[in-house]
Amino acid sequence: MPRLLIAASGTGGHIYPALSFADSLSNSWEIEWLGVPNRLEIELVPKKYNLIKLKVGGLQGNLVRKIFDLCKLLFASIQVSFLLRQKKINVVFTTGGYISAPSILGAKLTGIPILLHESNAIPGKVTRLLGKFCDHVALGIPSASEYLQGCRTSFTGTPVRPEFFVDQPLPPWVPLGEGVLIVVMGGSQGAIKMNEMVRSILPWLLNKGCRVIHLTGDNDSFYKKLDKIDTHANLVVRKYSNEISALLRNADLAISRAGSGAICELMVTKTPSILIPFPASADQHQELNASYMARYGGAVIVNQHDPENDILKNTISNLIDSNSLGEMRSNMNNYDCQNPENKIFEIVNSIS
Repeated sequence: MPRLLIAASGTGGHIYPALSFADSLSNSWEIEWLGVPNRLEIELVPKKYNLIKLKVGGLQGNLVRKIFDLCKLLFASIQVSFLLRQKKINVVFTTGGYISAPSILGAKLTGIPILLHESNAIPGKVTRLLGKFCDHVALGIPSASEYLQGCRTSFTGTPVRPEFFVDQPLPPWVPLGEGVLIVVMGGSQGAIKMNEMVRSILPWLLNKGCRVIHLTGDNDSFYKKLDKIDTHANLVVRKYSNEISALLRNADLAISRAGSGAICELMVTKTPSILIPFPASADQHQELNASYMARYGGAVIVNQHDPENDILKNTISNLIDSNSLGEMRSNMNNYDCQNPENKIFEIVNSIS
């Protein structure tokens, strides 16, 4: 039985595509999962796969700190190489982030083939630095190849969980009615500044008859305080929802950050979107992610701004009043998102 090590850690953008790919494999594959302590994989992975935790981080801080972190990285790489031999792994699949570096180096030390999947329009630091050490780099957005000269790349798309492709009823806790249904989501870590932008126009949205589902993330403490607007019948505020696929498939409009995971989910559900890229994202990759979706005509980009400005309000008003949402949804039919898992599996077979 062939054995696969998946190295994916940190945010949903790294973990969910890896989970989708793992779930698509036949039972003839034995899967081990490599992550780090105290990250999202602790909640998601052990339900399905054996999770092995490894302490590792990025190269940050002053020179002394970077040298210390580099020593930790080298030690982690040696640990991975021993793990690969112990588990008799045949191939490694990783999706970027901190855990990818020791996984790639460990696989190289051991002579085990490795496939790296890069979902962003601008590859992350690990991908740019270590992509050449990989047997293949699969891309979620074609233009990422421009940053990976010397790497063997293929455009596969990014795996998305199967439930995002299936029609589903709205969760029973969503307000019923004819008003435009807006889903606000900032990703697995939340988006405080974006939340503030939305909160500032909530009275206007609710007066306009919109139904609003606001997923704030864990880091926003505003809604812990009781406020009159929280009790409005057309407003639901939650930190997180595990029914996001049903929400997006029924939403008239999404307001979202532009992480690669969110982009893919919005495109396969054909959800018209206002994308607010996180301005401090590495290499401003969220701006290019958002541009990729906007080129299909399914999204409008609004840069993060002070809540007192009316840019977000005016954008929503224009989209609703001009009946543009239906056209934006239709534009998403031009996005070819068929079977990225199969394309990735073909690469795995070719290098293993």
